[in-house]
Amino acid sequence: MPLREAIETYHELLTDELAAASQTQLEEQQRQRGIVFGDRPLSTTLRPRFLTPEQYRFLQARMRMLMRAFEKIYHVAMESKEFRAQFGLEDWEEHLIQFDPGFRPSSPTSRVDTFFVTERGGLRLTEYNAETPASPAYNDVLTEVFYGLPVMAEFLRRFQVRPLPSRHSVMNVLLDSFNQWAGHREKPRIGIIDWREVPSYSEFVLFEDYFKAQGLECIIADPREVEYHNGRLMADDFHITLIYKRVLMSELVARGGMDHPIIRAVLDKNVCMVNPFRCKILHKKASLAVLCDERNAHLFTLDELEAINAHIPWTARVEERMATYRDRSIDLIPFILERREHMVLKPNDEYGGKGVVLGWETSPEEWERNVGTALQVPYIVQERVTIPSEPYPNFVDGHVRLIERMLDTNPLVFYGEYVDGCLSRLSAQALLNVTAGTGSTVPTFLVENR
Repeated sequence: MPLREAIETYHELLTDELAAASQTQLEEQQRQRGIVFGDRPLSTTLRPRFLTPEQYRFLQARMRMLMRAFEKIYHVAMESKEFRAQFGLEDWEEHLIQFDPGFRPSSPTSRVDTFFVTERGGLRLTEYNAETPASPAYNDVLTEVFYGLPVMAEFLRRFQVRPLPSRHSVMNVLLDSFNQWAGHREKPRIGIIDWREVPSYSEFVLFEDYFKAQGLECIIADPREVEYHNGRLMADDFHITLIYKRVLMSELVARGGMDHPIIRAVLDKNVCMVNPFRCKILHKKASLAVLCDERNAHLFTLDELEAINAHIPWTARVEERMATYRDRSIDLIPFILERREHMVLKPNDEYGGKGVVLGWETSPEEWERNVGTALQVPYIVQERVTIPSEPYPNFVDGHVRLIERMLDTNPLVFYGEYVDGCLSRLSAQALLNVTAGTGSTVPTFLVENR
């Protein structure tokens, strides 16, 4: 089934009357169910993202291959401090990754940010969020909301639409990690940990409700409010035995230091934490540079090298050295300066689009200054990716308007091995990021003819 047929049918069904009813319901449901990012509704368009089953299977197969490559560089990094230097870890990160978390995967739950262009068979992996991947609960609840829209009721008469839920996978890897850590099966007491003022706080509430519905004890706790005494990590009178860590370690250390109660409790093995300290290795954006570096090619099979070359845009640490670009030797810094319109600069450990510099939106003088900064602070440079787009319907001034939106495809990965679920984000700007204030999230469905 051509995907275009499903999209065009959905748009044809959206008369102004049906769109008005669907828009009202979408807004009310998001408000009632807390699907907001800060004070903004998470989804602002009337159509979900559609993928065919074939597209999703392709995504799963290629991500499994790339995850094997990520796993290889993680294990080499753990064995070799010299090799690990390629990732640009801070001293405190070097110290903490020596701690064995008590379970195997470095990132039991993670998300990969890609751009997926079906017509060309193209998949471009631009970032690996291996530390605190957001969105599984948002995505699941948005899926329920979109299923109930009046326009979807009409669409379902002609097409089968299947969801891609993922809250259950988050819960299962949390429980599995905890049971490995504890050495036996028991129910943990979960603390969802992050700053109370973060805009994604509403997702913590969705997870808390879900965990409790599954018979698990759970609390949301701010790192400033937890205490550690007598071997117990406490939030008020709640004893936390499993941390679902949503706070970034860099922020926790910056605000609370290495003596923070959470860090002490984890190091004393009195609480299990997912994702663990070791997730920082692959979370560094330099992990993509490690995969692309010609000096590391011997680590991978021919199939893995093919996947890296096909799906990861050329990426390198910003440093003074000779490098390889498409089989030719280059002087890296002059090359970056010369190819400004084809390059992106990214800080090695930031989120929400912070510090990202798009060369094609920057003057030559600004670009040169930014490259100079990137030589002083750990940065990567990455080749520009062509961003795909699709028309999405918005209800504006009483009428349906189709607006071309750039979109990304962000598969959710579990145990660092397989894809189970997918986040899709839309934007009118090249920086697709809800945190940056430029994006909207929509649920992803598999669609087929009835």
